[in-house]
Amino acid sequence: MTVNDIIKLMPSGLNTVAAADMQKSIQFDISSPMYLLIDHGTCTAHEGVLDTADVALTMADDDLKALLKGELNGAMAYMSGKLKLKGDMMLAQKIPALFDASKIA
Repeated sequence: MTVNDIIKLMPSGLNTVAAADMQKSIQFDISSPMYLLIDHGTCTAHEGVLDTADVALTMADDDLKALLKGELNGAMAYMSGKLKLKGDMMLAQKIPALFDASKIA
């Protein structure tokens, strides 16, 4: 399963309670860029680049795959330079609570 396949599964793992009052976008800058749109408890995955994303995560595909599966700690990835963030860092920190890793891995 590729990292893009995992991103496509992320809407099915959304914690709808945690995202109920949220209207945000998350850009994944990977070899084949994708983004998520979260809108009041719903989530959709899209291919491409969203210029106005609330937060953009730039990582190697394998590192993002490990992060989304819960195998790589986000803070450690950021500190080691494996993860680069642009935009809302607080939103980036909420990603593990917004998505159930067991439903997307």
